[in-house]
Amino acid sequence: MLFPDSRPRRLRQSEILRSMVRETRLHVDNLVLPLFAVPGKGVENPIQSLPGHAQLSCDNIRKKAKEARDLGIPAVILFGVPDKKDPLGTEAYKKDGIVQQAVKAVRDAVPDMMVITDVCLCQFTDHGHCGIVEKGRVDNDATLDLLARIAVSHAKAGAHMVAPSDMMDGRVAEIRDGLDQEGYTDVPIMSYAVKYASAYYGPFREAANNKPGFGDRRTYQMDPANSREAMREATMDVEEGADILMVKPALAYLDVITRLKDEMDLPIAAYSVSGEYAMIRAAAERGWIDGDAVMMETLTAIRRAGADIILTYFAMDAARRLRG
Repeated sequence: MLFPDSRPRRLRQSEILRSMVRETRLHVDNLVLPLFAVPGKGVENPIQSLPGHAQLSCDNIRKKAKEARDLGIPAVILFGVPDKKDPLGTEAYKKDGIVQQAVKAVRDAVPDMMVITDVCLCQFTDHGHCGIVEKGRVDNDATLDLLARIAVSHAKAGAHMVAPSDMMDGRVAEIRDGLDQEGYTDVPIMSYAVKYASAYYGPFREAANNKPGFGDRRTYQMDPANSREAMREATMDVEEGADILMVKPALAYLDVITRLKDEMDLPIAAYSVSGEYAMIRAAAERGWIDGDAVMMETLTAIRRAGADIILTYFAMDAARRLRG
């Protein structure tokens, strides 16, 4: 039908009606809060490029996790920032490493919260790369065993889910095998299946202290120009045993999220990364945009694209808005 018989505006006349016919709904259950754990006690180091966020010692991680759960947020993802680094990132898989301590702290303080851990080496290596470096290059195959060791150590500490972010080929299969051999068959893998070599990660570099000491990560993270490659990466991870597929970043890759949602039969996660958060916060602080409105519109767009799970630095702010 054409105008005047068809009038789409009829369904937009009130907030009640708009809500009744709304196609996409953002819920607090969709949100995961990233947290950065550091050694010490009583530590809260503000992250300048991530206003409202800080590196936290485990006692403060406990408090932040409890605050998030009180808002209804179901899960956190933990990143570790150690005080010692070496070429093999040994602090990443120590029994009493910073991530392992943080896992135990959250499990103890908030028993009903899902604890997810980032599995990677970049925060723990003195060269800042996500794998073992040999002759100036990241050695994919030599790195796999260490990634599995990290994942198993996290599971032993009590992690409910592990999330490998390294982008090494074959790491999902290696981690799945390592977890299964140690009896952690019920620990799912949320794979950073489609992780781009993005300029949006800038503030995270400050938060995690993981800027590469040389070169960049373009030899193992994906080219932002590619989407067919994303399907190949995701298919490989499915075949290797991934339980959830993640796209990172989110906002500039909504088309990729939609393709994964349409073509894969696993839940889809999206990481709304530090640069996305920082841009919105910076513009809001200058009065150029309505920060809360843009935040909610952005997160809704990520959901509309097909993400079931959204990792976001806005998790607590969005939860407050969603609770009214």
